[in-house]
Amino acid sequence: MKELLIQAAERSGIVDAKVLNDFFVEHAEDARSVDQILLSAPNFTEDVVLRLFAEVLAVEFLEEINDKDVPEEFIEHVPAPYAQHHYVIGYKPEDVNGVITVVTANPLDAMVIDNVSKMLRKPVEMAISTRAAITSAIDVAYEQKDTVIEEVAEELDSQNLDQLADEVGTSEDLLDVVNRPPVIRLVNDILFRALQMRASDIHIHPFEAKIVVRYRIDGILYDTLTLNRNVLSLVISRIKVMAGMDIAERRMPQDGRCSVRIGQREIDLRVSTVPTSYGERAVLRLLDKSSGILTLEQLGFFEEERKVFDKVINRSHGVIFVTGPTGSGKSTTLYACLNQIDATVKNIMTVEDPIEYQLGGISQMQVAPKKGMNFVNALRHILRQDPDVIMVGEVRDEETAAMAIQSSLTGHLVFSTLHTNDAAGAISRLLDFGVEPYLVSSSLICVLAQRLVRRICPDCKQAYDPPAHELRDLGIMEDEKTPFYMGAGCAKCFDTGYRGRTGIYELMTLNEDIREMIYGQTTAGAIKKKALEFGMQTLRMDGARKVQTGVTTIAEVLRVTQSDNV
Repeated sequence: MKELLIQAAERSGIVDAKVLNDFFVEHAEDARSVDQILLSAPNFTEDVVLRLFAEVLAVEFLEEINDKDVPEEFIEHVPAPYAQHHYVIGYKPEDVNGVITVVTANPLDAMVIDNVSKMLRKPVEMAISTRAAITSAIDVAYEQKDTVIEEVAEELDSQNLDQLADEVGTSEDLLDVVNRPPVIRLVNDILFRALQMRASDIHIHPFEAKIVVRYRIDGILYDTLTLNRNVLSLVISRIKVMAGMDIAERRMPQDGRCSVRIGQREIDLRVSTVPTSYGERAVLRLLDKSSGILTLEQLGFFEEERKVFDKVINRSHGVIFVTGPTGSGKSTTLYACLNQIDATVKNIMTVEDPIEYQLGGISQMQVAPKKGMNFVNALRHILRQDPDVIMVGEVRDEETAAMAIQSSLTGHLVFSTLHTNDAAGAISRLLDFGVEPYLVSSSLICVLAQRLVRRICPDCKQAYDPPAHELRDLGIMEDEKTPFYMGAGCAKCFDTGYRGRTGIYELMTLNEDIREMIYGQTTAGAIKKKALEFGMQTLRMDGARKVQTGVTTIAEVLRVTQSDNV
């Protein structure tokens, strides 16, 4: 089998054949089956390994399995626990010769396929898919969600919360649901569904007679699940145990963090609980480590703006601010900037609260206010480390602002964020902090204001005629012949018409005229007018261009931007 896998790697290029051969040599003494060795190895992802086995065994590899394609006969004859435990699911209705395809994540376990064939009392064929795809199909096909919730409610009195601590490993695998207590399966199911739906946050919100589970998808909150009020203490306690929090403390807010896995994907969870009048409320922030850092090209800049910004971030010294409200993608933009700079020739250091993603070749510091390590103290220590580029997570006060600007004047390139509505507002905020105008005018290179808008779903995108008042609000002439698009709603976008997000930007680079206006403490409105004269595109203007190119809708741009009246 090892030889066949190496030959398939050479033939298909799915993995590097030499790397695979070296791996087999290194693990020659391992007594486990070849598929178990490869699937447990950090060198290869589950997806790649299973594609390689599909190539060797000449069977189909399925990226996803639609629950509608699961035959009723399979659900009737194969128990859900068996399907879960062995990661098997039926696929497609019976064809003309009566053969059902059985999809598995364990390609060399022939006994399981034989057992399923006996349960169905007919011959079966094999296909291969990932554990996540199979588990997702099992969940929907067997309507597992409802039964799990009922089991949790029934076990409310018998469940011992102290025993929950024994159930948690260092990194919980959401797919490992077999023989778990119902509350653990319920919480894993909530997390798993959130990741399936690309949610960034999970809100567990208690009310007088029910609990509502809400997912934030592409920046918008959706109610996705209603639970019995009786299971609140169980669910919150399970989440607290996972995040290393005190399950006995219910009257004070708490914070914690942990990691969970879906197969090969590692997900960081940041957990916050607060007491409310109806019990504790929890919010979980999901950070997918496997998603990687976006590049500047992927952020949504138009080409001319990206080229200008690319030149700016490669300057040797100065301050660059990214502004916008919470959740507008500022951190993602800063990470993309740092990723663009060559860390092999420059010493790049960051001070963050918290560190959201690990960047290769870059030293990252976490602030710890309780221990006296705030942004200012961390910045002082960083300056002794001979940095070329510094990223300060956020400028929150006068001291941090002054320190960041002083650092740029001593020959460092400094990136940071501010909470302001537009680019010109960042200058007013710095002056309000008490930073001297001559320091701001001499050190500031540019300010980038940004917002996130939802992208139109490509699978249900269709042309439509927008109302005249929306066109006027966006500043688009009614007689323009540009086609406008919106999403009709489909299964892939959960009937929202949107899938994914992109940025809209307002890039203000400083020239001599604007520097003189800062020195003279001119208003933000006047500075914005001057920047517009020099060709700056406001957030709404950039949004309008993305509407006209079919990226997003007029309603989205109007939702996240304000009028350009200055």
